[in-house]
Order: sequence, then structure tokens, then C-alpha cells
Amino acid sequence: MKLFTSVALAALLGGALPALAAQQEITWWDFFAGGDGARMKALIQEFNDENPDIKVKATTLEWGTPFYTKVRTSAAVGQGPDVMTYHLSRLPMGLKEGILTPITDADLQAAGLSQDDFYAAALAAAKGPDGTLYAVPFDIHSTVLFYNKDLLKGTPYLGEDGNLTGIDGLDSFEGALEAAKSNGSTAPLSYATGDDGGVYRVFYTLLAQQGGELISTDGQVLPGDSAEKAARAIEIMTKWTENGWQPEQALYEASVALFTSGKSAFFFNGAWEVPTMVDLSAKNELGFEWGVAEIPTLMGKQTNWADSHGWAVPIQGKSEMSAEKREAVMKLIGWMEKHSLDWAAAGHIPAYKPVASSPEFAAMKPNSNYAGLADRATYDPRSPAAGVASPTYDAAVNIIAPAIHGYMPPTEAVEQLKAELEKAMK
Repeated sequence: MKLFTSVALAALLGGALPALAAQQEITWWDFFAGGDGARMKALIQEFNDENPDIKVKATTLEWGTPFYTKVRTSAAVGQGPDVMTYHLSRLPMGLKEGILTPITDADLQAAGLSQDDFYAAALAAAKGPDGTLYAVPFDIHSTVLFYNKDLLKGTPYLGEDGNLTGIDGLDSFEGALEAAKSNGSTAPLSYATGDDGGVYRVFYTLLAQQGGELISTDGQVLPGDSAEKAARAIEIMTKWTENGWQPEQALYEASVALFTSGKSAFFFNGAWEVPTMVDLSAKNELGFEWGVAEIPTLMGKQTNWADSHGWAVPIQGKSEMSAEKREAVMKLIGWMEKHSLDWAAAGHIPAYKPVASSPEFAAMKPNSNYAGLADRATYDPRSPAAGVASPTYDAAVNIIAPAIHGYMPPTEAVEQLKAELEKAMK
């Protein structure tokens, strides 16, 4: 006997079958590895489980230059992702390359979001010069100051409550470094002194705390008296080397090891290393009590370097994304923002204020201890020459790093820095 298909049977009975909604498949690219990668994969799986009408197919690519090079070349020919993670410091470069599409008010509405939901500094970093939004901020990740409480015991810099205290300027910070050295610290201050990111973030923080600018909004390198302030920042970092307070030419992994092994009293690094300390403490593998705080006001202004991960929708070559897929992408972005408490466990501050101001985030320690930096952080210059994997990072490792190790005077380093960045902007 011949079997009827469901369609034939429906026609025979004079009925009509309802159209089946097509599942929207979203191609996703990110650059998250390690603990960040594990957390993001868990969030994507949770989203897929909760939203059977959307399927996110995620690919993780190599962080930095490889990621941004692939995005540029792939998006231009319509072979890129539908949505991607994007450092907001790279947004000026993305606009110059013409690979980012605007995020409209209708997009935000589809995501269940509004611009008022985000911290002002992160939102500004997600916009182009004309105020058009090109990304949705996801987090704020900044430099913070980790400290070894054991190496500060008996000094004026550890309060009775076990928290860092008494550091209100450069002199008192350097006094704490010397006190830690007297307490047996062999490298009182650790950071990646031979690494582009480590050197750049400390330098940029010291410059910003003086009110200096690396690149102005109109494209001037070290405008006004910023060259003198840049030289002062390099001079300070050089002194830390000469006094034996910081390691010579330490790469990233070595800088982490100096702190986790108990040799350093202080550690400048991103808040993304908070999970490392939490995990080691939980396993009783750290060997000392630790704390974390905002970087103190060393040079007059309370601020420090920051960047944000955001969500961006690249061009699709010469084609346009369908309205249905774009709506699905925005639904995904909105879901991620509202679930960013899970991401905050990686040390980040949620850029989405309803989560950042929630009781749940307030209870997340030590992350909420430095949450105030979200209102005070200084983002990278809004220039194609700045941001992750940019000429500013190259200049940090090729010019500033040698200078802080005594290979050239600060003023000469600043001259080279200015020339290098001006060349990069032509």
C-alpha cells in the first residue's frame, strides 16, 4: 500500500499545514581562551538550550593581530561571522577598515536594551566620531593592583582590617615598595616589563593620571605638555628598575609567577587574573593572603587604563544580513548582557549597569571591590593607531620597554615614540 506523505494527506483532507519556522543559524567568532573561553562556551551552550529557534555555531580564533586580520579579510568578502567579540579600543581601526555595521536603536530594542543601560565611558568607546554606535559593550576590564598581605605585615600599608591602606601618591607607593623589600620581597612590584601590553598599560596609566594624552581626538601625538608627562612616566618606571623594585624584561607568564610564588608584594595586571588568584587560594596553592584594589592615585588623578569587550556585527561583503537573522543576533546579544554576571566571575566588571548594580554582583568578591573604576577608567586614544595589537603596543615593547631598562633616556624614548606614532598615522 502506498503511504501518503503528511503534505499529501493534508491536501487530501482539504487542510493546510502551518509553516515551520526556520531555525536561525548564527556564525560566531571570539578570541577567548583559558578560563574566559570556558565561561563563554558555557554561556553559548546555555543560550542554545534556552532558544531552540536559534543555533549559535561558535569558533574561537587566536587573540590579537591574527583575529583582527582574519576578521578584516573575511568580512570584506562575505565570509566573516554574523557576530563577533571586539575590543572597543580597536573600534577606530575597524571604522577605518569599513568592516563594522551600525547598531541602531531598533537593534537595541530587539535586544531589549537601551544606551542608558551602559556605563558612559564604555558606551563612548563603542561609538564613532559622529556618535553612531558600532558595538554593544559587554564588560570593562582594567588594570588593578594585586597585593601580598604577608609581605606588608608590620608596615603602615596594611590596615587592621587586612586591606591596603596609606598609599595616596607616588612617594607613599614607593615607600610601600621599599618596605616590602625590607620584609623579604625580592621583586616588590611585578608586571610584564618585557611585554607590549604590560608595559603599555602601566605607562598609559601613569600618563593618564597626570592628565596627559597619548593621541588627541584631532590626531596629535602627545599634544601640549604631554611629551613631558610621558617622559615623567618613563622616568618613574626606570627608577623602579634601578632600585630593584621590578623585574627586568619579564614576560607575561613570568610576571604572574613572581606574584603567585610570593616574591612580589604588588602586581599590576588586568582584573582578568582575579580567577587565577581565587583558584590558587581555593586549592591552598598560593601560600599567602592576597588582596586586590584599584590602582592608587599615584600622579594626581584617580584613573587607570581600561578596555572593553563588546559585540559587533561585521559587514557581509556586498550583501546584507537578513532582517530575521539580525533580529536573532540582537536577541543573542541582549541575552548575553543579561547573563553577564557569569562572565563577571572572570574578573570583569559588567558594562550592563542593571547587572553591575545588582545585589548579586555586589556579593561577588573581590570583583565588586574595584567596581568603582568603571566610572573613572581611561580608555585608549580614539585613533586607528591605538588599541589592542596596534602601533601603540608595538611602540611600548620596542621603545618604552628598552628605556625603562636603561637603554635610552626617557626624553629620547618619547621622541622616538612620537615619531613612530606619527608615522603610523600617515
